[in-house]
Amino acid sequence: MRTCVPFYKFWFPAMAIAQIKNLQRRLVNLEQEAATELSRACGHDLWGTLGFDALDSLEDPDRRARANYYYGQLQTARELREALA
Repeated sequence: MRTCVPFYKFWFPAMAIAQIKNLQRRLVNLEQEAATELSRACGHDLWGTLGFDALDSLEDPDRRARANYYYGQLQTARELREALA
């Protein structure tokens, strides 16, 4: 007895691949936005080499809070993108 394989069993894996590619693109955009906002909050690009320590040196509490937020966003986007790779 021969059974027929439904079409949706072939369609869902292709859909998942497209969704993953779209998610990866969005994560790259989030990383770029976070990096831009971090540079704006810190007033320099040293956070890229110094990491989290560069954020602690900010004297203005509002700028430090904004930098911490975007640093967390950057780290989360990077971790998710690495998990998908």
